[in-house]
Amino acid sequence: MPRRKFADEEVVMGRWPGSVLYYEVQVTSYDDRTHLYTVKYKDGTELQLKESDMRSVSSFRFRKSSSSSGSPSRRSGSRSRSGSRSRSPGRPAKHRRRSSSQSREAKNEKNMVGEPNLIPLKLNENNTNQYNGEPDVTEVNYSSHNILERQRIGSERARERFLERYILHPRQEEKRTEEMYSEERRFETPKPVVKVCTKTKELEFGGKIGTFFMMLILPVIVLYLVLMCTQEDPSVLNFPPPLPAFESLWETRVFCVFLLWFFLQALFYLLPIGKVVEGTTLSNGIRLEYRINGFYAFILTAVAIGISLYFEIELYYLHDNFLQFAACALVFSVVLSIYLYARSLRASEQELSTAGNSGNIIYGFFMGRELNPRIGNFDLKYFCELRPGLIGWVVINFAMLLTEMKVQHLNIPSLSMILVNGFQLLYVVDGLWNEEAILTTMDIIHEGFGFMLAFGDLVWVPFLFSLQAFYLVKHPNELSWLTASAVIALNMLGYYIFRSSNSQKNSFRQNPKDPKVAHLKVIPTANGKNLLVSGWWGLVRHPNYLGDIIMALAWSLPCGINHILPYFYIIYFIVLLIHREARDDRLCKKKYGLAWEKYCQRVPYRIFPYIY
Repeated sequence: MPRRKFADEEVVMGRWPGSVLYYEVQVTSYDDRTHLYTVKYKDGTELQLKESDMRSVSSFRFRKSSSSSGSPSRRSGSRSRSGSRSRSPGRPAKHRRRSSSQSREAKNEKNMVGEPNLIPLKLNENNTNQYNGEPDVTEVNYSSHNILERQRIGSERARERFLERYILHPRQEEKRTEEMYSEERRFETPKPVVKVCTKTKELEFGGKIGTFFMMLILPVIVLYLVLMCTQEDPSVLNFPPPLPAFESLWETRVFCVFLLWFFLQALFYLLPIGKVVEGTTLSNGIRLEYRINGFYAFILTAVAIGISLYFEIELYYLHDNFLQFAACALVFSVVLSIYLYARSLRASEQELSTAGNSGNIIYGFFMGRELNPRIGNFDLKYFCELRPGLIGWVVINFAMLLTEMKVQHLNIPSLSMILVNGFQLLYVVDGLWNEEAILTTMDIIHEGFGFMLAFGDLVWVPFLFSLQAFYLVKHPNELSWLTASAVIALNMLGYYIFRSSNSQKNSFRQNPKDPKVAHLKVIPTANGKNLLVSGWWGLVRHPNYLGDIIMALAWSLPCGINHILPYFYIIYFIVLLIHREARDDRLCKKKYGLAWEKYCQRVPYRIFPYIY
């Protein structure tokens, strides 16, 4: 289906049929079958135009002219001032002679009509032939020698005689006159401009000062939460927790294990298995190819973990050195961020992200200047989004399950630990199974790859998202089957909303005519995309965020309600998603314009129905 260029209610410049002049019009509708736009001129005239007869207002350069007008009905003034309608040089001599009576009649009629308004013929609604952009009428212009005569246009009798005599019987010389005045165009179309990434002026997260303090505070938060979980009383009132010696934060063996894990996942990523797909068209106008094999990487990782258990390699090592692993991941993410910033200095303008290209070193280092840094076909950002951190999260949870059995002397894991592992395993497997959907996310198509994403993917996700399992090792919580059933139902509700809304969106993007989504109502946009206003996406603007938050609550409840520490994840997640929704709203408003404003009116609630 061809992409439409102009959205409903958008004001553009439309060419008047049969002429070379453009006027301001408002798009009222678009016919998907005929690919014609219905537009409305300022004088109320409605016509159907081809896309080739329409231009954006910003693409024209206005010339200074006192005769310019916003309505085709006033266009004849420029021609009348350039001279009266002359006799055609090719006309036979007998037509040059007129009787005095004919001359007087023509003169009287001219005085009665003056400088006529152009009256476009309305399309016959019963006619099944669609308007194809060719002129339906020929325009006739007469010069006027005084202003008083122009005021006699209101005569209905003269108007009818004029239309009957000239509009219904177009003459060949009028077409030649149209060509002769082609140089009187009011607007000129500029040459196409190659897209480049301009420097952003709207800084997120408090600009360079805010991002500088975030780079200091975020690692401290990770250190604090991990230390609190190791205390016998993990109350937030016991602040600060006993700080370990600086030397104990680093161990070379731990760093080697971390590097082994990272490069093992990189090897799985490079395996020639799985399909190769094209991503979304990026802001620089290009589409990159990605290999979809994350689920295969997860299966291979599970096999590797099984082999390690067979050879009696203890996974308790992860729990006993959890803080050291977090410190190694932090150091690695900082080194990776330095490399990413250094290579971005050699990147072309088209390879930079809009968000990180600010000209400030601190802000660029945090946000990431390069949009999709690659070493050959190895996409660094895409790899870190799903592989080492997300799969590592599951491995850490499994290690905590084994450690709980050892520390608490259990033959089987506790029900609370099983629920936390099961819920989060489902979430990770779902993300890897639907890996292709990540190509349309904000992280891939908008964010640069810098400290924010590197730290988030390699430190924040695996070492804070596994906080509930780490907490339960030394702070077990007994659950009744009734309570467990309620928590399972809550998680399933959140997962159903999360998966159904994402699947609905992805199905519609792939095939809008799919019977599953063909009934959904949409708002068309100027860039050819449609905004869903029914189904899950008609309930709230981000139903997937709603499902995420419900699941986050279900992950925390098995830890009990004695301490707020296990609920850090849901508190952080709500703040994160509200902030991300606000950022997404600003980006969509710039991208879709009037269509997004109309969408927000149709769907007023952002995340929580009837609340927010």
